Amino acid sequence: MTGGGAGRGEGDGERPPIIVVLGVSGSGKTTFGQAIAVKLGLAFVEGDDFHPAANIAKMTAGHALDDADRAPWLRALSDRIRRSAEAREGLVVACSALKRAYRDEFREAGGPALRYLYLALDRATARDRVSRRTGHFMPARLVDSQFETLEPLEPDEPGLTLDATAALPTNIARVRAAVEHCAERPGP
Repeated sequence: MTGGGAGRGEGDGERPPIIVVLGVSGSGKTTFGQAIAVKLGLAFVEGDDFHPAANIAKMTAGHALDDADRAPWLRALSDRIRRSAEAREGLVVACSALKRAYRDEFREAGGPALRYLYLALDRATARDRVSRRTGHFMPARLVDSQFETLEPLEPDEPGLTLDATAALPTNIARVRAAVEHCAERPGP
C-alpha cells in the first residue's frame, strides 16, 4: 500500500485507512474484508447491501449490470465512504469496483486515506467458487461478464494486488505489513 497514513489516527493527525477490497464475484471479498476489518479494528460494510432491489433482481435473473444500473449503487457506496472519511473513521468495504472509473469515484470520496486490495484470480476458479456457494444472488453464469468488465489496479492506484487463492492468513499478514509500513512513512 502506498502513500498516506494508516492505523487508528488518534492524536497525530493521521487518518485511519479506508480500504476497498475489490475483485470479481467469488474472489473472497467479503470473507477477506471482514477478516481484515477485525484485524485492523475497522468497521466493515458489504457493497452488495448498497444495490437497489432492481439490481439484485436483474442479477438474480442472470443479466449483467450496466453502468446505468450501477450508478445508484456507486453513488450510495461513495456517500458511505465519504461519511467515513469526513468523520475520520476507518472502514473496510467489500465490493466489485471492477472499473477504474468506479474506483476513481471512491478515491474522490475517500481522499488520501483510501487504499485498494485487489483479490485476483482466474475465471475457472471464480466460476467454481460461485457455483458452489449458496444464498447469494450472483449466478455463476455472470462471472464471465465480470471478467469482461474488470480493469485491474493500475500502477498509480494506491493499493495491493493479492492472490485470491492464497491462504487467508498469508494475505492478512501482507496487508498488515503494508499498513504498518504506511504508518512508518506517512505520505501527503
